[in-house]
Amino acid sequence: MDHHPMKLRMSSSGSMLQTAILPSSSCMLPHNTHVNKAMTNSLIHELASSGVLVNTSYFPPTLRICFCPIPIQTMEFNPQEKQWRLFKFKLQFFSVVPFLCIHLSSSAVLAPILQDPSTRLQFLSLYLRTPYQQPTKLLVDLTAPFSWVECTCSNRSSCTYRYHPLPCASPLCNWLNSPACSNCSSEPTDPICSDGLCHLFFARPRNRKRVRVQALADSLALPVTNGRNPGQLEVVPEFVFSCSERSLLKGHVPRGVTGLAALGQSKFSLPAQVSNSLSSPNVFALCPSDSPSAPGVAFFGTRGPYFFLPEIDLSKHLNYTPLLISTDEDEAYLIGLTSIRVNGRVAVKLNRSVLTVDENGFGGTTLSLSTPYTVLESSIYASLVEAFVNESAAAAFKLTATQPVSPFSVCYDAGDVLVTSAGPAVPTIDLVMQSNDVVWRILGSNSMVRMAREGVDVWCLALLDGGANPPATIVIGGQQMVDNLLQFDLDSQQLGFSSSVLVHDTMCANFNFTVNT
Repeated sequence: MDHHPMKLRMSSSGSMLQTAILPSSSCMLPHNTHVNKAMTNSLIHELASSGVLVNTSYFPPTLRICFCPIPIQTMEFNPQEKQWRLFKFKLQFFSVVPFLCIHLSSSAVLAPILQDPSTRLQFLSLYLRTPYQQPTKLLVDLTAPFSWVECTCSNRSSCTYRYHPLPCASPLCNWLNSPACSNCSSEPTDPICSDGLCHLFFARPRNRKRVRVQALADSLALPVTNGRNPGQLEVVPEFVFSCSERSLLKGHVPRGVTGLAALGQSKFSLPAQVSNSLSSPNVFALCPSDSPSAPGVAFFGTRGPYFFLPEIDLSKHLNYTPLLISTDEDEAYLIGLTSIRVNGRVAVKLNRSVLTVDENGFGGTTLSLSTPYTVLESSIYASLVEAFVNESAAAAFKLTATQPVSPFSVCYDAGDVLVTSAGPAVPTIDLVMQSNDVVWRILGSNSMVRMAREGVDVWCLALLDGGANPPATIVIGGQQMVDNLLQFDLDSQQLGFSSSVLVHDTMCANFNFTVNT
């Protein structure tokens, strides 16, 4: 992707002032302005009629123009008249600054996804706060219907986030099907309350208790991508989210994370809004990194390619299973797990009826990056652990369990465990989907976690007992997803999964984040 400068020649009354090549490195779109081809042509016409000669030879036909922040406003777009108005124009070179930002339009965007070493939770880094000065870090949540950021306010002018609330009568609020409007007489303690503003409901991260919050809108910016590298920022105007109290963040998210990125199934989740704005497929793919220092990547609006060094397209290494979309927008994605095998041959004893969702919404297999380790219903957990310990003790591995380290129940001395390019050499765990040849294989890199502290150095089986009657029978957690590519295709309602990408001689940290210039 090439980013060209624009040559502007400014003149008045026929006199040439000077020629300038203006770089596009720090360009921004005005808030809620999506600059399309018609607007670009209108701008060029307005500039030309005002004595600004634009050399359009620099523009391939698919390029677009936008404006940089400037000390004095020189151009304004009138959305009713659909044209640019030049209302202040000075002849001095440094005060004219007609601003530009040029990039190839694209329907695919991406964001780095990072792991916090202390909580092992994953978070996205994206641009949400206008102006885009520093990335906003948001915890990844595969169940949440909409995103939110922390807003700390004693009054409206002191808020840590400069937000744009939505009136109840606005088209956006109608699109949200908001069930409530604000009434400040009933909320006298709210310092930012205004009557007639649109509200949303969401579930608290830990106890899923539903809370009413104010709906907000701002521009979201993500780098475009060709599947190999990031490019310039693409703007999603009027991205809907909310702001939340600081108390919701305590003890739950990593330091520096200021909210939640909703990757759930609702129409105003982050992927759905990106898809709607960019007219791209409602598809997103996650490749979380196991490294706290090197990010993985999240793709939005593309089924591939997904290139990782050295030139590995992981979209060619996906198996597919149906996504069982829940009717409750606060619920996680479900997949149809039918059986579990250990070491490729030992079937785990389990009651298959608990693998399906009952009439009350309990059961089934879900995915959660908000859960660090996979959690299983007690009977399945016990059967799986028994099979794993037995296979680990067999001649192929000769491993003997040692004193476990909390929160795990099965651990092995690190000195006894052979470590390979795919992680510790231990029995594989196969999650069998709709048929015996559709298998999510969990290798040692995902099934085991190293615990080295206070003179103890062990590898532990990274599975937890979820009790007798958990809401979901199995929750596949973040440790089992790192260095795996997962593609959530909401248009075709299927999940693509690669199993460990380490077997393809790459890793999720191998995406090339060098900006393509």
